[in-house]
Amino acid sequence: MQELSGFSVPKGFRGAGGIKVQLWWAVQATLFAGSPQIFYRWRAFLLRLFGAQVGKNVVVRPSVKITYPWKLTLGDYAWVGDDAVLYSLGDITIGKNSVISQKCYLCTGSHDYRSAHFDITATPIVIGEKCWLATDVFVAPGVSIGDGTVVGARSSVFKSLPANAICRGNPAVVTRERVESVNIEEQKHD
Repeated sequence: MQELSGFSVPKGFRGAGGIKVQLWWAVQATLFAGSPQIFYRWRAFLLRLFGAQVGKNVVVRPSVKITYPWKLTLGDYAWVGDDAVLYSLGDITIGKNSVISQKCYLCTGSHDYRSAHFDITATPIVIGEKCWLATDVFVAPGVSIGDGTVVGARSSVFKSLPANAICRGNPAVVTRERVESVNIEEQKHD
């Protein structure tokens, strides 16, 4: 069983010094969280200022919580909804045109329960392009979600998911293939 008196965060684990970490948390709580809803470019600027790789025309809501932005990559046109948490102890990559809906929790960190000192761990999360994580999805450390995959509301993802799938449940499982619908009006104009 763990003996927490021996716990310590490994040197370099945060990816930045204590001053930068505290400065980001202060900026996030004020300039980021207090910005008007439509100030997407402002929040993208702040994320870039702290080392995030942010593509063009991203939508990040002001209530989003990001632990360490220097461990975050957001592709072009990616959306991150209200009250989402990007617990970026490890790297988080969100691909182009992907949507992380409100209240989702992407968790790259954990602890080794076998360790006497409850050692902290971090394992990257990769969300592919054109994915949609619906409301309140939990994604565990080390998970990859393939391009084009949809994860249903309130699902929990503990293992990687393939591309172009519809998934749901706790734990999330593939329920069917994602097939793009064809707009008949668009076909008439071709």
